[in-house]
Amino acid sequence: MQMTTRDDLDHFLIAPDPKRGDLTRAVIGRDHNGDEIPLSVVEERPLTIFLNGQEIVTAMTIGDYPEYLALGFLRNQGMLQPGETVLGVDYDAELETAVVRTDGQTTYEEKLKKKTRTSGCAVGTVFGDMMEGLEGLELPQTALQTSWLYRLSAQINRTPSLYLEAGAIHGTVLCKGDVPLVYMEDVGRHNAVDKIAGWMLSEGVSADDKILYTTGRLTSEMVIKTAMMGIPALVSRSGFTAWGVEIAREVGLTLIGRMKGKRFVCLAGEERLVWDADPNQIPDENRKHGRKGN
Repeated sequence: MQMTTRDDLDHFLIAPDPKRGDLTRAVIGRDHNGDEIPLSVVEERPLTIFLNGQEIVTAMTIGDYPEYLALGFLRNQGMLQPGETVLGVDYDAELETAVVRTDGQTTYEEKLKKKTRTSGCAVGTVFGDMMEGLEGLELPQTALQTSWLYRLSAQINRTPSLYLEAGAIHGTVLCKGDVPLVYMEDVGRHNAVDKIAGWMLSEGVSADDKILYTTGRLTSEMVIKTAMMGIPALVSRSGFTAWGVEIAREVGLTLIGRMKGKRFVCLAGEERLVWDADPNQIPDENRKHGRKGN
């Protein structure tokens, strides 16, 4: 049995903290035999995001990294413009609000009227003109080595996480080459992505040489968010939607799904793959270490 070591976690700038007490709750239930069983279940709480004085959205979240979630959501919705200065993010735990303050004016009344409910769990919301942010977008044509994919998958699947502790949650990991850097989790995969976007914005991290790894489905929303962040590659353990594939091909995003063990499928950007690993040398995934189905 291959265990995660301290060395495996040292490269993470942010890693999951499955033992953090306020993210789960202990519940007593009964199993299929009628026996009493203790279970750890994920907490879910609202976060209302404001941009300056304007209320934008209320998201259901596990409650960690609210500042990053607020920043990333606004960034991925195109509500924080390039060059706009973020003066600060004020989080109030009691009021369950995060206020992002900028040096610009907020005039998104019309934008807020055009909402599209997405397929994301925990009721993802995309504003109707979000696709406008993709017009003229050209992602960097960064090469992606298949050996990186295998090493990332093995490392991430062995990392202690809230998902392995309690389930009912998605994970998203920002990577560089074969090194996972920032691992975020949430009840909605879009929230996990937004947290990473917020961290990148806050820390001034470039996207050109990054890979985004997710446990969720490769839907249009996931592809759009990744492209808006400027990340050239998106990888998932799960499958695709047709619109997600179409958008990835249009913007030049390398899109890889069904990444389990030695197997994966690339439906966009296959010309950027560098086949430097022999799949026959990669062990099949042990289900004890792999994630459960979405």
